[in-house]
Amino acid sequence: AENLRAEGIPEERIRFVGNVMIDSLFQHLPRAKESPIRQDLGVSDQDYAVLTLHRPSNVDNLGTLGRIIDALEEISERLPIVFPVHPRTRKTIAEFGFGERIEKAKGLRLTEPLGYLDFLGLYSHARLVLTDSGGLQEETTVLGIPCLTLREKTERPVTVELGTNTIVGTDREKITTAAFAALNGSLTTNRRVPLLWDGNTADRILDVITERQ
Repeated sequence: AENLRAEGIPEERIRFVGNVMIDSLFQHLPRAKESPIRQDLGVSDQDYAVLTLHRPSNVDNLGTLGRIIDALEEISERLPIVFPVHPRTRKTIAEFGFGERIEKAKGLRLTEPLGYLDFLGLYSHARLVLTDSGGLQEETTVLGIPCLTLREKTERPVTVELGTNTIVGTDREKITTAAFAALNGSLTTNRRVPLLWDGNTADRILDVITERQ
């Protein structure tokens, strides 16, 4: 709403309705929970982490990707990490010569990219999520899953202010410190779901549209 006001939109034309992405999450979650992906991967609920990594700033720089892998190796010694690998990430892992290191990290499990339902079924039962994605920051907040964002800032600040998201950047020590704090339960204290992230946003949008007709 603040951004809309700054753009000169009249107050009477602004409506706060929620987050349609969360509508989609709640709509698909029951089917996703039926996915056999966890059994297929041999992981148990709340006993693994999920990683996504695809942004050019993270995967196209040798030093940055190396620091992230350093952190993942350390974390995976304590908790298995399932990593559905984006094609560009898989390419740079090979080009930078990190493939052998990752293969030797027994707790780091690379998979092919997953479909939406399988991926939702996977991360919704995870103990921890590490990501440079935007949407996952919101979805993990609603699901109450600790999320470490491997970026220096976020366009979704409410997930940090209210939710389960922590910005850790790409520094090895910051990533591992936050990960172990999350595993100890100290990163999710007093966190709450943002207002109107309840799965009913589309209904409220429809109400606003029909009011104006």
